[in-house]
Amino acid sequence: MKTAVFSSREYDRHFLRGANEAAGAGHDLTFFEIRLDSDTAQLAKGQEAVCAFVNDQLDRTVLEKLAADGIKLVALRSAGFNHVDLEAACRLGITIARVPAYSPASVAEHTVALTLSLNRKIHKAYSRVRDGNFALDGLLGFDLEGKTVGIVGTGTIGLVVARILRGFGCRVEAFDPRPSPELEQIGGVMVDLPDLLAGADILTLHCPLTPKTFHLIDSAAIKQMKPGVMLINTSRGAVVDARALISGLKSGKIGSVGLDVYEEEGDLFFENLSDKMIQDDVFARLLTFPNVLITGHQAFFTREAMTAIAQTTIGNITSFEMTGRADHEVSVEKLA
Repeated sequence: MKTAVFSSREYDRHFLRGANEAAGAGHDLTFFEIRLDSDTAQLAKGQEAVCAFVNDQLDRTVLEKLAADGIKLVALRSAGFNHVDLEAACRLGITIARVPAYSPASVAEHTVALTLSLNRKIHKAYSRVRDGNFALDGLLGFDLEGKTVGIVGTGTIGLVVARILRGFGCRVEAFDPRPSPELEQIGGVMVDLPDLLAGADILTLHCPLTPKTFHLIDSAAIKQMKPGVMLINTSRGAVVDARALISGLKSGKIGSVGLDVYEEEGDLFFENLSDKMIQDDVFARLLTFPNVLITGHQAFFTREAMTAIAQTTIGNITSFEMTGRADHEVSVEKLA
């Protein structure tokens, strides 16, 4: 199946080609480094499918252009689909497929890595030692053992985070609209969101971005938190109101922040902007805080996860070619 792959880097090409060859699928993959948007959608002309990533634009305008060029399938290389206008896709007869799970351990372990790095100031210590500064002032951390970790979202990633932190001796509390017997089996406790916010020493987010979770962490939520709380977000950027986060940091209500995602990351992440001025004033302000650690949406980026993403993506394209249905389709109902 002729497929245009947008936002592709060398690692994407390596894993997708490998999965295509290993499966004997024979798909004709055309790679574009450029992001998919209303201006670049024309590059998909003559293709049958589009393969897109998290920061590609798949709004009504883009989908209409794709449909006009005969595109019937959009295969997402991600679990999230909040960047897709599902209603427009349905109306236009375009199937949206995703990768519902790849390597929960990759995101969960990165979450814990951010937690440990922030707590023990690993990033600061690394820079100091390279400069010959071996003083310990300003590097004081705390024991994770006995601390209360609040987890928002008890899907596969949230549960892996819970298991890891239970191993550190943490008390694990979690909030999710659906009960989680698995969490209780490993010693965690399900609580309401207000109780979670009030009791957590460390709050980590693992929920999808939906209308209900948009800016879930806003000024009102931050006011309910324990003073000095550590906040980690490896889910979706818009779950956190970045301006409210800055206010919480300035007041000291939030003690430290670890982010792998950002609400307006589309113009920042996955690009080398080291020789340019960052135009996003909110993001630039976040970078000025010594107690904020940001990585550029790399939590998913392990060999195992990339292999699984490529295999599932190729599988979605193959199943659609053979049957007219992808293995992991996203329906309009998923918007709820």
